[in-house]
Amino acid sequence: MRQRFPLAAIAIGFVCIVADAPPLRAGTEDITILVVKEHGVGSPTLAQPYVDRFTALTAQQNGWAGARGQYLSSRSAVGPSVEALNPHYGMFSLAAFLALRETYRLEVIGRVASTLAGGAQYFVVSKAARDLEGCKGKTLGSDHIDDARFVERVVARRQFRLAEFEMLRNQRPLQSVHQVLNGEAECALIDDAQLSELRHVDAAGDVRVVWKSEPLPPMAVVAFPAAPAAERKGFQASLRDLCREASAQTACKEVGIQSLEAASESDYADVVSLYGE
Repeated sequence: MRQRFPLAAIAIGFVCIVADAPPLRAGTEDITILVVKEHGVGSPTLAQPYVDRFTALTAQQNGWAGARGQYLSSRSAVGPSVEALNPHYGMFSLAAFLALRETYRLEVIGRVASTLAGGAQYFVVSKAARDLEGCKGKTLGSDHIDDARFVERVVARRQFRLAEFEMLRNQRPLQSVHQVLNGEAECALIDDAQLSELRHVDAAGDVRVVWKSEPLPPMAVVAFPAAPAAERKGFQASLRDLCREASAQTACKEVGIQSLEAASESDYADVVSLYGE
């Protein structure tokens, strides 16, 4: 099965294209944007050129003296990057945001939904089982089980526990799909992007969805404490129109942005509560 995800999909979080930009200001430091996308396809090395391109455009259109972006594929790399780069903003996949929000005092200022990034909804799929109960006690393959708290409290809303399955812990996003197809796993826990890919595979005709989660909030645009209040407010106010300008439409389409808009803590309150229970 071919991996159909474009490389741009793993770099969704760093597109911050603000319309009607003022002229560049001299004499200020570069503003750092962290992109934390777990379970993406590809490597940070492949994603970084996208980060560089769009953070440069961000600086130009925001009137910043400059901006630098850093793509991270795991939450464990956030600490050293915060220490070294003192970021103002970030784009976090949901599980990483929930795990790190208190540690780094992350404030939600926006949200970005993509048809490519994945994580908006989760599914258990199987060829043999007819429902979730039929998967319990059997092998369940997934690359999403590194944060059991997130899976059990936010994704499953306590409808199941990982201990109820014989887990196959995977590293590659499409490995779990392969395991169901070849019979190595009875069931698989996948996200919406992986399910979309599965539907393009002829051999997957017998694979059915036996359980699905509630829809989840998309990747969070966040501000770090280092971002000045006025800068933060202006940046947040601009989010709604970012992909509407002619100069930004191509870039948004390239990275698969479905919607980009301002948001607040209340938009993530439900999942924050579930994760903290």
